[in-house]
Amino acid sequence: MKLKIRLLLFSITTLFYCSVFGQNVSLYNQFNGRFDFTFIGNTMNLGENNSTAGCEDLLVTSSAASLNLNSSQIIQNAYLYWAGSGLGDFNVQLNSVPITAQRTFSNISISSGLPYFSAFADVTSQIVSTGNGTYTLSDLDISQTLIDESGYCNNRTNFAGWAMVIVYKGATLPLNQINIYDGLESIPNAITINLSSLNVIDTTSAQIGFIAWEGDANLAVNETLSINGTTLSNPPLNPANNAFNGTNSITGSNTQYNMDLDIYSIQNNINVGDTSAQIQLTSGQDVVLINVVVTKLNSQLPDASIVINSNIQDCGSKKITVNYTVFNSNCTSALPAGTPIAIYANGQLVGQTQTTTIIPIDGSENGQLLITLPIGIPNDFTLIIVIDDTGNGNGIVQEILENNNQYSASISLGSVPTFNNLDSKLTCNKGLTKGTFNFFDYSTMVLTNASDTFVGFYESQADANSATNAISNPTNYTADATPKEIFIRIENQHCFAITSFLLQTRNCPPTVYNYVSNNNDNANDTFFIDGLRDVFVNFELEIYNRWGTLIWTGNNSSPDWDGFATKGLKVDNSNVTEGTYYYILNLNDSDYPDPLIGWLYFRK
Repeated sequence: MKLKIRLLLFSITTLFYCSVFGQNVSLYNQFNGRFDFTFIGNTMNLGENNSTAGCEDLLVTSSAASLNLNSSQIIQNAYLYWAGSGLGDFNVQLNSVPITAQRTFSNISISSGLPYFSAFADVTSQIVSTGNGTYTLSDLDISQTLIDESGYCNNRTNFAGWAMVIVYKGATLPLNQINIYDGLESIPNAITINLSSLNVIDTTSAQIGFIAWEGDANLAVNETLSINGTTLSNPPLNPANNAFNGTNSITGSNTQYNMDLDIYSIQNNINVGDTSAQIQLTSGQDVVLINVVVTKLNSQLPDASIVINSNIQDCGSKKITVNYTVFNSNCTSALPAGTPIAIYANGQLVGQTQTTTIIPIDGSENGQLLITLPIGIPNDFTLIIVIDDTGNGNGIVQEILENNNQYSASISLGSVPTFNNLDSKLTCNKGLTKGTFNFFDYSTMVLTNASDTFVGFYESQADANSATNAISNPTNYTADATPKEIFIRIENQHCFAITSFLLQTRNCPPTVYNYVSNNNDNANDTFFIDGLRDVFVNFELEIYNRWGTLIWTGNNSSPDWDGFATKGLKVDNSNVTEGTYYYILNLNDSDYPDPLIGWLYFRK
């Protein structure tokens, strides 16, 4: 019995398989929207190898195929697969551009023990740049498999070829879901593929396609492809009992030697509302290798996802403002308004809201939610936000994917920095409670934690809260009136704190300069007492001559004594005589209950 190996590239929606041989075929990529797909490619075989002995002259290392999309069909993605007998050649050229396999697949025939390979490369950028035209794949060398006539050549299992799966979009296309699966799965006699998680909205134009390597028109032994128990066919090109017959249903060619590029309609084989489908491939004589599987089904479903953009904590509280965005991407329908949103902290429901508008295809909506964490949630916890969740893990919107609805973030609630209470700063009253202060040392004294940061001194709490208008001269700061409150801002990694201290003045003892020389030389022209005026505002000053006669009185409202007598026997417009005089100063201050008594010398 002649052994044939078939390498299939299939187009399908969701794939599970029953074969126990080879690599798993699994989902590679999914497209939702106004998309469709097609195949191009060619074989390296020059004729069918089932009817000719040997194989050296039946293979070449390059072949070409043409891409012909119309102007409204825009290439979205292009995936190149090449395959053949042997361990593999993973470096080829496409239109003279070197291509290296990004992923590789292998399978060993259960019947012959011979290996076969397939390789993959994403060539989207090259195909988008080139567009329509002829594509030539070259340098695909499997010559090592042709040396031993008792191996591939004797079994007629030598093959090589290439194909591209091209997904394109267009404004007038229906809303479809296209899934591409790949791997390398063998079929000894039959393989069953269960497609799950389907949501058939409309059966119109539903399709399944495959690319099969090494198919022969002259070999038809129970080679079938069926879906939901019904055998698919496309006669006369693809008879029901000869699915893999070297044909191309896109171009209508029946000379695609040892390779099939076929797409079938399945709109009569599925029903609206179906959530699964079953595909079966059989081969009564040949071993078939499944490499890629894809389906196109009409779909009109949203696909909600959500992310946390930021979270703002009220320092020292359990309140958090969560800013988020809801997306409706890679979908085929709008997301309805009122889609519920739930927020969990360490698995505990802490907040709920909902979308407010209809989110169109590829649209988004921003939102904000203030949550208050309950007692028991630690400062470090996991915050999870879920779209389409009514607060118990259940949703109300049917979506394309149900496993991409949540977003999590690690949250660390910062505690407010602690600080030392600071005493008032005290200095001498320079008049009317004015004072000059140095409080720079408080920038370090206020801190209780070395990891906290002193930010600055401020004249108002508003400035401290906003960290603006910091005091620039804390070593020589003048307060025009006291008491005055000075604010300090300190920060840690998460929060800030504001504290304050007072600037206060006291009435320091006055200094008496007891020499008066009223000669208009601007030096000691009057009896000057430093720290008296506008400090002790209720002071009373009396001056006596040496015989005890009061000659002058003054207070905070009168000028300093300039040597003239305003009391006693001699009251005229001339100075008193030179000599020693005496003063009595009553400060009228509770801190200084006793009068200050002393002498002064007057000289003309």
